[in-house]
Amino acid sequence: MPTPSRCGRKATSSARCSADRWRSKLRKALILLPLLFAAPALAQELTPAEAALKAHVAFLASDAMRGRDTGSPELAVAEQYAAAQMLAVGLKPGGPNGAWLQPVPLLAYKPADHGSLVLKRGSAETILEWGKDYIPRAVPSNPKLSLSGPVVFAGYGSEAEYKGLHVKGAIVAVLRDAPHSNASDVRAHLGTPVEQSRTAAAHGAIGIILIEGNARHAIYSFAATVPHAQSEAMTWQGSPDGGAAPAFSYLGFDGAARLFAGSKIKWDEVLAADKADRKLPLGPLGVTATGTANTALRTLTSNNVVGLIEGTDKKAEYVVISAHLDHVGVGDPDAKGDTIYNGAMDNAVGTASMLEVARAFTASGKRPRRSVLFVAVTAEEQGLVGSDYFAANPTVPKGSIVADVNLDMPVLTYKFEDLVVYGADRTSIGPTVAAVARAEGLTLTPDPAPEQASFVRSDHYSFVRAGIPAVSLEPGPKGPGKAAIDAFGEKHYHQPSDEVALIDFSQGVRFVKLNYAIARALADGDQRPLWNKGDFFGLLYNGAGAK
Repeated sequence: MPTPSRCGRKATSSARCSADRWRSKLRKALILLPLLFAAPALAQELTPAEAALKAHVAFLASDAMRGRDTGSPELAVAEQYAAAQMLAVGLKPGGPNGAWLQPVPLLAYKPADHGSLVLKRGSAETILEWGKDYIPRAVPSNPKLSLSGPVVFAGYGSEAEYKGLHVKGAIVAVLRDAPHSNASDVRAHLGTPVEQSRTAAAHGAIGIILIEGNARHAIYSFAATVPHAQSEAMTWQGSPDGGAAPAFSYLGFDGAARLFAGSKIKWDEVLAADKADRKLPLGPLGVTATGTANTALRTLTSNNVVGLIEGTDKKAEYVVISAHLDHVGVGDPDAKGDTIYNGAMDNAVGTASMLEVARAFTASGKRPRRSVLFVAVTAEEQGLVGSDYFAANPTVPKGSIVADVNLDMPVLTYKFEDLVVYGADRTSIGPTVAAVARAEGLTLTPDPAPEQASFVRSDHYSFVRAGIPAVSLEPGPKGPGKAAIDAFGEKHYHQPSDEVALIDFSQGVRFVKLNYAIARALADGDQRPLWNKGDFFGLLYNGAGAK
């Protein structure tokens, strides 16, 4: 007869039970790890550099790691692995109080119910339908939100569109987008709900109703959003979230038509102007909205892993090499019944590349002039949370980080001929990357899919918002690149099939070599990296060199 579990009915300590479960899972993970090396050998021998890179990915993307979901015991094991590998290549702990780990206090949140949204025009009242007209948005800073006020349509909610509008005490309705005249990365930034909320709050609004626009409808429609409407998201505890004018409700086309019904501003005209890149009609809609949004909260902790190479004459300045360690965990089964989303390309190979860049630094025998931090961040898949926490709460003096180079999901299935470097055209890092690429026979290619808003979807963006020059690199679309990148996105991105066998480790070694050369140039340069004079983000976040 099996021995009863201490975590069964008679358990008396939830903390002890949690620890027992963690230890049990860890034991199972460690038992399974030898199986990583039981796979058939590749047709060709790996070089030592390729084998070193593959070893990291094989561990991090193994089934034993169960997709490295944020807050999971398996991600905690991955954190310890990253710290151990940093130690092995000769780094020092770069976290708080001489530790490898920087705890990130996380706050998970989701809508607690369907909320409500009621429109009143004169004496006529219209109750909007959840899932057809609207869905509520969770507001972690105000979990029992209730708002009522006149609705003013402010277009995309950009600063210029508020000129002449009186929104103090009002609820602002905006398209979930930004003026199309902006550069793609600026448009992506201005179109985020938190930025729209901050702008609205600065003008005295009490809340925001977001509306699906043409661009959003084409990429990720309201109807596609509804099945995930009550999914959990995360932030870090104490993070500013635009709570003074929270975006508490999201309308699809049908809900927008009901919001604008009876107004002098016609919804069809708004959609037509949005589609044609014309100025949107703006003004009060003559309707009062009353809405509620209730939010369920839970707290948890995960860790950033931080390693350090101390510099020489410029050691008080720091260059960061970042890569996210987490992935999306266990999910729906694929056609083969596989439920583990291994995340080999996203982003085990990015983390592995970061570790091998660290090895290249220490193996060179030459310390960099600037100190270099290697940061494996958590909770990227939850919205860049770990990197945002690190950028806001660095483990070195604020203002001392001068650059970030981020390694996120390089598609390494083909012999790449170019690089896409998000943010390259905004700072002096761009020419440095271009020079390194040129020396390797590569060119830089502008963002080939600006509609995907990649600039705001990777961890370098957290450093940008802290005023730090930052880029994120990936192999580009030239030659076989576009077909390979498209194939990965369609077949393997956030799927159980994102496994080690996809990766061409000879290309991984090329990627490591490039990033080491870039990091070395930034760390050893006479001049610290600077924003281009007059750059939008440099000015917005008071970055060095922008004024």
